[in-house]
Amino acid sequence: MSLVTLSEALQPALKGGYAVAGLVTLGWEDMRAYVAAAEAEGCPVILQAGPSCRAHTPLPILGKMFRHLAEGASVPVVAHLDHGYTMAECREALDAGFTSLMYDGSRKPLQQNIDETAAVAEMAHAAGISCEGEIGFVGYASGEHSTGTDPEEAAIFARDSRVDAMAISVGNVHLQQDKEGGLDMARIRAIEAVTTVPLVIHGGSGVPLAQRIALAQGSKICKFNIGTELRMAFGAALREAVNSDPNRFDRVQILSETHAPLVAATRTVLRAFGAAKAKV
Repeated sequence: MSLVTLSEALQPALKGGYAVAGLVTLGWEDMRAYVAAAEAEGCPVILQAGPSCRAHTPLPILGKMFRHLAEGASVPVVAHLDHGYTMAECREALDAGFTSLMYDGSRKPLQQNIDETAAVAEMAHAAGISCEGEIGFVGYASGEHSTGTDPEEAAIFARDSRVDAMAISVGNVHLQQDKEGGLDMARIRAIEAVTTVPLVIHGGSGVPLAQRIALAQGSKICKFNIGTELRMAFGAALREAVNSDPNRFDRVQILSETHAPLVAATRTVLRAFGAAKAKV
């Protein structure tokens, strides 16, 4: 396979009763491991460049890295901009070869969010790629509090913004290190009832495993963003590699030892979403 758009990855998931993982990348080591894990599981994967990733590596470079991995992969790979905050940033990602743009206007008033997201969606669709938007606000552990998605507003947002995927706030929280929260099923069902757009859960690391499995198979949630969980796995592997020999200093040798543990952790994440059973 190779590079695909977000819509090309999520529409089969919506019809087939599974979800696709949006994996938050920070550098070459994790994005390479994520693709290797997806190939081992035989499922599609979404590589995501969020704000912290972009602060470390410029978007044009990230676009080349994502596309290089996708073009050599045996499974579909989406190159996704996560939490783009300006039209200029979204345009830069488009020019860099990304196949999906997520515009985050969730902190803004409803109509402003709709108008700005619709402009990004129009730009994306004109270029043949996809757009994700967010309605409601997904907060941060030990940071900003969430504002739950209103189903009526979600219906208006989905219709007027013309997004290909809609991120919702239903009890999920960014940067959560445990899986003790759980999502608001009643709110999810109310949102599902008013839209046909594939739904997205940001902060997926905090969702209990059993609920991930159930929602992937039995809801319109087609994409779970996973970041913290795999960053923790990478950090643990890196710490072990560094501490195993205090005299080592070669970063290539040290970082190479994070690959296998991160692939294993990623494969565990991917299996829960049922996409491995998908025909890719």
